[in-house]
Amino acid sequence: MKLKISILLLVAFSIRDAQAQTQEQKDSIKNVSLNEVVISGNKFSERKKFVIQKVDIISAKEMVKMNAQSTADVLTNTGQVFVQKSQQGGGSPVIRGFEASRIQINIDGIRYNNAIFRTGHLQNVIAVDHNALQQVEVLNGPASTIHGSDALGGVIMLKTKDPKFSKSNRFELTGANTLMRYSSANQEKTVGGGITFGNNRFASLTQLTFSQFDDLVQGKNGVDSIMKLWKKPFIVERINGTDSMVKNPDPYKQVATGYSQFDLLQKFSILQGRHVKHGINLQMSNSTNIPRYDRLSETSGGIPKNAEWYYGPQFRTLAAYQFDAFKLKTFFNDVTFNLNHQFWEESRHNRSYKKTALNHRTEKIHALGYNFALRHKDEVNELTIGTDAQLNFLNSTAYKEDIVSGAQAKIDTRYPDGKNNMNLFGVFFQHVLKLDEDRVVINDGIRFNYTTLDAHLIDTAIQFRLPFNQLSQTNKAVTGNLGIAYMPTEELRLSTNFSSGFRSPNFDDMTKVFESVSGQRLIVPNADLKPEYTKNVDAGVRFNDGVIDIEAYGFYTHFTNAIVTDVFTFNGQDSVNYEGTMTKVYASQNKAKAFIYGGGFSATYRPALHFSLFGSINYTYGRFNNDTVLVPLDHIPPVTGRLGIKYDHQVWYTELYSLYNGRKKLVDYNPAGEDNIQYSTPTGTPSWYTVNFRAGVTFAKHVQLQAGVENILDKNYRYFASGMSAPGRNFVLAVRYIY
Repeated sequence: MKLKISILLLVAFSIRDAQAQTQEQKDSIKNVSLNEVVISGNKFSERKKFVIQKVDIISAKEMVKMNAQSTADVLTNTGQVFVQKSQQGGGSPVIRGFEASRIQINIDGIRYNNAIFRTGHLQNVIAVDHNALQQVEVLNGPASTIHGSDALGGVIMLKTKDPKFSKSNRFELTGANTLMRYSSANQEKTVGGGITFGNNRFASLTQLTFSQFDDLVQGKNGVDSIMKLWKKPFIVERINGTDSMVKNPDPYKQVATGYSQFDLLQKFSILQGRHVKHGINLQMSNSTNIPRYDRLSETSGGIPKNAEWYYGPQFRTLAAYQFDAFKLKTFFNDVTFNLNHQFWEESRHNRSYKKTALNHRTEKIHALGYNFALRHKDEVNELTIGTDAQLNFLNSTAYKEDIVSGAQAKIDTRYPDGKNNMNLFGVFFQHVLKLDEDRVVINDGIRFNYTTLDAHLIDTAIQFRLPFNQLSQTNKAVTGNLGIAYMPTEELRLSTNFSSGFRSPNFDDMTKVFESVSGQRLIVPNADLKPEYTKNVDAGVRFNDGVIDIEAYGFYTHFTNAIVTDVFTFNGQDSVNYEGTMTKVYASQNKAKAFIYGGGFSATYRPALHFSLFGSINYTYGRFNNDTVLVPLDHIPPVTGRLGIKYDHQVWYTELYSLYNGRKKLVDYNPAGEDNIQYSTPTGTPSWYTVNFRAGVTFAKHVQLQAGVENILDKNYRYFASGMSAPGRNFVLAVRYIY
């Protein structure tokens, strides 16, 4: 009944406003998308119409209305990006079947990927505070011409907020915000705030957020067999000095999923004259321990496999200096330079059930980088040339601790335990040609990539009797792009694009020792890996007359030297004794050729000024050739989609929407990859949909009250390849102050 009332109210308001939508307003709606400013196309701000590749944009205003808990959840809510989760403190985005180290994450123009980004599932995106973001851009398809290694499937660009200058020479408050939010499904408690002040030459911005998440409660409605499979019937507790399997008093509560996180952003901007700006960008993110829920749910013969399994605090810092010169009266009108340092510390800790040895493995990585680019811009041409680099330095340590006696001893490290570095260099050229009064736009570009990797193994080589104690590689690659967009009318845009991607193997690909599936699959180093390459062609069409906005696209990606995890031999054996268990050996390997194709469709109908109906659907299919036999490629999500209706007024908004995921059959899983087949049902991942509602109202211009109900039907479901269930019925309440 409540849903029907909401729909009737939305329709009523749309009828009231139907006559208010003038032709001028329609034209404004029609043009706003093409005039959006993006930075995905090159190193400088650019209008979306001049970027040929498909770019999805999420503005700060949209993120506020989403009221999401993390950056991963922001991406999920778009319906355009699939996100996998193995624990609550995570979220691994997938773009066109590429995930983790095969897509590049970029923060404020700085490469976020480091030399230990794995091809499995990553939680690193949550270490960026979405409350501090000004805009998110998702660039679909290979993008190595500008962004270099790892951009095989696309790029996620995260742009943080900038300090605001005042118009006078006196220091003034130029902006402020506060947030308090509560969510019922995991008892989320988030508080945060920001302030920006300055004069007409200097500006400062400070933004901080603290979030606490308790154990997540899953949905209670679903097929009985699935409900039984995905409930958490037990908890491991240590009683009288020994591990005990205790009944979970609430089997719908996913015990051991809670964590907390703190994020800080500090930026300074200084204007020098009329054409030069200097900036300092400081970022920090730190979490508590993050339990690995999927590993803590595994059993063998009805007995838990693990008593403890958690990621240590995920700690990240960034410090960068930014120089921008703009509107110069020289051949190159714009100059940008960035010098940056990033640091990550992450760790894994696990202890088997009834055992006293707690294993600790810690990675610390420093990355030094720079970006430099020049742009010439006139009425017809835009020429951009530039160079960039990132130098990675890795330290990997490990030991086991007896939780009873406190005794410590060395164990094998996840990565080489000696001196390790990986360096990436690139030089690029990008060109935009605008013809026939901007009705025809051509993008073309080329890039030269040069990467080196040098790893030294000390104790790890001895423990595993490795036939080598050093791994080194040098790789070179040329990538490029060529695309054209044709806009015969203001309403219609046709585009096609050819682009290539490149990814050089990193420490995670070549050197790791990793138990992928407890007691069943051990991944060992492979010194013979080669770089991965993608070649992609896609085409798109968009029609937008201010009332109807329709977009369709299709793509085909040829994936060569694709690195997949498959059976391997180690010192002539297909199994080794690992931590007391004979475990089958696997390794990352180049498996010749693979292909991925798919497409999508989205539509928005605006019968009135503030009212809209929208929907989208995306499909991806991928296979690799294994000795002439086609095998499912991992990381390929099922059909995904989003459908809803929205009323968006200046003072208040309301939205009723549904997220949808199709079925992933067991035969479409990669049997030896990262699809987490062990966490699926006997037939695969079932299809699902959720019904969700949210609304907000603004008081006194600056105070906004938000409320919503997610998963109204309280369905129990899981995203494909995820080791935990999604939230059940979730009531969300938030209060914001925005000045």
